[in-house]
Amino acid sequence: MNAVVIAVCLMLALSLARVNVVIALTVSALVAGLMGGMDLHQTIDAFNTGLGGGAQIALSYALLGAFAVALSHSGLTTLISRSIISSLGQDPNSTNTNWVRWLLLLSLLIMSMASQNILPIHIAFIPILVPPLLHVMSKLNIDRRLVACVLTFGLVTTYMILPIGFGGIFLNDILLSNLTSNGLAAVREQIPPAMLIPAAGMVVGLITAVFISYRKPRTYDEAKVLVAEPEENLNKRNIIIAALAILATLVVQLATDSMIFGALVGFMIFSVSGALKHVADQDIFNQGVRMMANIGFIMISAAGFAAVVKETGEVSTLVASLSDIIGDNKALAAFLMLLVGLLITMGIGSSFSTIPIIATIYVPLALSFGFSVAATIALVGTAAALGDAGSPASDSTLGPTAGLNADGQHDHIRDSVIPTFIHYNIPLLVFGWIAAMVL
Repeated sequence: MNAVVIAVCLMLALSLARVNVVIALTVSALVAGLMGGMDLHQTIDAFNTGLGGGAQIALSYALLGAFAVALSHSGLTTLISRSIISSLGQDPNSTNTNWVRWLLLLSLLIMSMASQNILPIHIAFIPILVPPLLHVMSKLNIDRRLVACVLTFGLVTTYMILPIGFGGIFLNDILLSNLTSNGLAAVREQIPPAMLIPAAGMVVGLITAVFISYRKPRTYDEAKVLVAEPEENLNKRNIIIAALAILATLVVQLATDSMIFGALVGFMIFSVSGALKHVADQDIFNQGVRMMANIGFIMISAAGFAAVVKETGEVSTLVASLSDIIGDNKALAAFLMLLVGLLITMGIGSSFSTIPIIATIYVPLALSFGFSVAATIALVGTAAALGDAGSPASDSTLGPTAGLNADGQHDHIRDSVIPTFIHYNIPLLVFGWIAAMVL
């Protein structure tokens, strides 16, 4: 009974039982440490040490939340919402408004993909862009689970196949370097093509979510939307300031590679310009922090959980034990390598952190079974990407929740984690296995 398997399963079971994710991560970390041979003090020390790893991203979210609330009081979000809603007419279900639904979903998909490669701002755009669109989504009766799937698809699939921005980090800096350092004769040009079949599984999941699972309308309480995103009087000066603040936030983040300082500059522009003189700066900041508090604490707890899991040494034991289970069955070898990758990534919450852990064992194991270079690339790359979508502690689910739950009507587990797990991990597991067998 491996400590990692037990801890991850416990964390998922507690989350599904509607135990707060922070508590689920903390309890599971304690169980992982104790079952992994660590005593209570060692487990707590490892957990506390790991907490610092989540502090940066938690502060980033808090400041982004403050900036998003400030933006909602500038009038810009009201202008955007009114402009789109006015084009809908009186009946949001009429055929004349179908194009607005598709345009909105397509725009969110393009933005999430661009955030990984063209403008590598990762999930920073979601708490800023999505809450103002909740008015529109409510008018159109769009199921927010669908929006979560669209955003997660763009966040994950893009870095799997495009070697630019975060994709360049994942495919070249991490995947390729770990493959070659463990004895695989792979070159840069082989990486993206080998990941195309697994990425096709993500496409199948997206199509299923759009046209089957969540195609029906879903109603939300518009009064709650208005509380979270209040209608403001339009002021041309404030709207110009808001546009400048957004531009400054983007420029500073790209220049400093820091969401913290990008959001800070944007918020300070609002503060010193007088655009928020009708509301108190301190109230806005507190609203933003409250809006993102849950996300921030989940990320901090996830960092502590990951630290304990790594400290137990059970991850290496789990990966190494594969060779004892598999025997000479090549098909079983591919499936179990992918399944273990899913468990590890769901626990750690980062596909980028999974590769260095599994490559040391996976590459020699794959070569011993006669997998080709392309098949080994697909195996390791897919094993790492599995679990990024569908993990309670992953940026790919926490980001969409941060935007879609601004009014408290989008549950992280039921509306982000479970839908993305079903629609992406299952087909990714299938298509990753196919890639390993045919390449």
